[in-house]
Amino acid sequence: MEWNVSGEITRLLLAMILGGVIGMEREIRDKAAGFRTLILISAGACLFTMFSVKLAGDKDPARIAANIVTGIGFLGAGVIMRDGGQIKGLTTASTIWLVAALGMGVGSGNLAFSMLATLVFLVVLWLFPWLERLMSLVVDVHTYRIKISSTQREDIDNLKRILRGHNLQTIMFKVMKECNSLILTCSVTGKPKDQQRFIDAMLENELVIEFSY
Repeated sequence: MEWNVSGEITRLLLAMILGGVIGMEREIRDKAAGFRTLILISAGACLFTMFSVKLAGDKDPARIAANIVTGIGFLGAGVIMRDGGQIKGLTTASTIWLVAALGMGVGSGNLAFSMLATLVFLVVLWLFPWLERLMSLVVDVHTYRIKISSTQREDIDNLKRILRGHNLQTIMFKVMKECNSLILTCSVTGKPKDQQRFIDAMLENELVIEFSY
């Protein structure tokens, strides 16, 4: 199969541009996968897709392209980190995944749709953080780590009653025993003012010897 050099170069350059556009947004926000990284991912996915068509011949070209998804999955997993009770890097990992998809789209010849998809992704990346901040004014999520000088079951139940008394909904609650104390880790949702009232209550509670959030 002959190569249309000018056409292939156009696809590669477009893939680099689309990856760079998404990369600039990530670079501005100082994320792990920035400008150069996303350009390389998009260009690499584009090249693999074009090569898969050329190398496959009469066979199924999707076999090579399908492995891009697996490889990108491992790359994305590398930027996901656990920080205390929170998971960070999911948006960056998702961005890596979608940039690879854009590169594959360009490499397969779907230029117009890939450009349109890039515009949609930019709207999501720019607009949704603002919407999330607006939503956090109504409902907030916090993960608390509370160490109490007790191993009694009733003290755990009492803490749960305090959570309910401050109109907080528990989405995760873990208990770990440490010598003569208990370490309670809980993720809760609720209004910011109710979260602050709960924090104040924990700071004043005589049983609480360590408290972080």
